[in-house]
Amino acid sequence: MATYLDRILAAHREAAAADRRAPAAIRAAADAAVAAGPARGFRAALAADHAAGHLAVISEIKRRSPSKGPLAPDLDPAAVARAYAEGGAAALSVLTDEEFFGGSAADLGAARAACAVPVLRKDFTVVEADVLDARAMGADAVLLIVAALDDAELADLHATAVEVGLDVLVEVHDEAEIERGLAAGADLIGVNQRDLVTFAVDTARAVRVAPEMPDGVVRVAESGVGGPDDARRLAEAGYHAVLVGESLVTHGDRSAGVAALRAAR
Repeated sequence: MATYLDRILAAHREAAAADRRAPAAIRAAADAAVAAGPARGFRAALAADHAAGHLAVISEIKRRSPSKGPLAPDLDPAAVARAYAEGGAAALSVLTDEEFFGGSAADLGAARAACAVPVLRKDFTVVEADVLDARAMGADAVLLIVAALDDAELADLHATAVEVGLDVLVEVHDEAEIERGLAAGADLIGVNQRDLVTFAVDTARAVRVAPEMPDGVVRVAESGVGGPDDARRLAEAGYHAVLVGESLVTHGDRSAGVAALRAAR
C-alpha cells in the first residue's frame, strides 16, 4: 500500500513531468523576482529572534492535512499572517500544495503582502522549476525534504535556491539524513517529528537527534508542538526555532498562541 509520502511525491513528480512551460520562461520569472529586490532573510530572522532571547516561531498557514483533514479551510491568509506577526512570529510557513493541503501560490502571496516577516514556501520540492517558481511567487525560503530526494537532487536544488537568493530549510528525520543535508550545504535544518510514511508524531525525535547538528546550523523543530511546554523542551534541547502549524492555525487567539510559544525559551 502506498504511504502518504509515496502518494504526494508521485503526484508532484507527475505534475513536474507534465509541465510544458519553457525552462527559459520559468527562469526568467525567477530572475525578474531577483531583479525586483532581495528576499527577506528567513534564516537571519530566526537567528536574530533567538539571539534576542526568544524561541523563534515559524507560524504556518495550513488549511488541511492528509492525516487530520480540514483544519481551517476557510482561513483568510492575509488576516492569519497579520495575527501571527502581531504575536511575534519570526517567519511564516505557507502551504502551497493544493491537492493534499488545500494551499496555493495565492495564499503565499496574500500572506507575504500582509506582513513584513519572511515566508517559507512549504511544499514538496522535486525539480528545479519548483525552486524557481518559489522565488517567482514571492517566497523567501524553500523547503527541501531529504527523504524525498537523492543526494544529487538535494545538492542541485539547494544550489539553485541559493543562486536565486532563497534560504533553504532542509528537512530531516534522523541522523543519517542530517549527514546528507550537511553534505549538500545545509546551514538551516528542520527536524520533522512527524513520520512522513505514517504521519504519526514522535515527540522525542527532535531531542534525540539535536546533538548531531554542528555549531553554525540554525536548528528548527517541526511538528508535534502543541503548546509552550513542548516548545520549552525543544528550546532546552538546543533548538533556535519551532515550526508550528496545527496548534496555531486552530488556536482561538492566534497572536496569543504565537506569543506563548515565543516566550517558552
